[in-house]
Amino acid sequence: MGLDNILPKRRHCRIMAKQPKKTLGLETVEPAVTPPPAEQEPAIEKKPVSPGTTRKRDIPQGLWTKCPECEEMIFDKELEENEKVCPHCSHHFLTTAYARITSLTEPESFEEFDADMMSVDTLEFTGTAAYADKLVKHREKTGLKDAVITGIGRIGGHEVGMAVMDFNFLGGSMGSVVGEKITRIVEVATERRLPAIIISSSGGARMYEGMFSLMQLAKTSAAIAYHGRQNLPYISVLTHPTTAGVMASYASLGDLIISEPKAMIGFAGPRVIKDTTQSKLPEGFQTAEFLMERGLIDAIIPRTELKKRLSEYLDYLCGNLG
Repeated sequence: MGLDNILPKRRHCRIMAKQPKKTLGLETVEPAVTPPPAEQEPAIEKKPVSPGTTRKRDIPQGLWTKCPECEEMIFDKELEENEKVCPHCSHHFLTTAYARITSLTEPESFEEFDADMMSVDTLEFTGTAAYADKLVKHREKTGLKDAVITGIGRIGGHEVGMAVMDFNFLGGSMGSVVGEKITRIVEVATERRLPAIIISSSGGARMYEGMFSLMQLAKTSAAIAYHGRQNLPYISVLTHPTTAGVMASYASLGDLIISEPKAMIGFAGPRVIKDTTQSKLPEGFQTAEFLMERGLIDAIIPRTELKKRLSEYLDYLCGNLG
């Protein structure tokens, strides 16, 4: 092999040796020289933004309500005009006794009875809070004396004795005053030969009054039985919820028993029944629809149609009253 074939290779090697080395695909870089510290610019002073310059607008409280069933936002005025029934899914919100009376009776026809009757703490019940304190608190909160409003009103062309319960007052629980007021209005309806209507919304007997509250089951049932023996009609309207001692007495004794949609109706709660029977409860247990399929309830009527339907029932039931 001649020198001419070898020398070009050596020159090529010397040229390649002058190229910078690479490590893992990165060229080696000489250490940088730390630049002298630059003068720090003065911090910019942040001025507070006045509330008037923000774009966010405060929405007043109490204008909208979220439906717990369909989760739609409902304008409160629209909800009130629709009798506290969701216009999207027909969910029935809790409402007050006076609102029910206003929606069912003819204008200025309702005369309230025993308006000043109030419960007293006979047993001096104490627990996490005294019963007397709870009564004062709920009277201030609701503007009611107790959990039921009773009186004589007119539905369509018929005068009726009415008792309307309010769940906002101690869960609509039935104490001595509730039982006494219901008994009295049924007796007045019997004396005047009027039909009776009771709209129930209650968690049951009032535990703060012990045996006195349980005695109301027998007293109200006796008054309704005497009313029935005079061939006078009694309509029981069940709303969400109607349970325990109220359901075990006057609420289940109607000649006609009707309910609002999806109301929870029963004696004990589903958890207590499940634990007691050690069995799986059927779907829809203790709802109005479930009980109507089994014959306890005669009709399920939306709140917005209740006045019209009650008037029709009264036309039929009161045809022979003299």
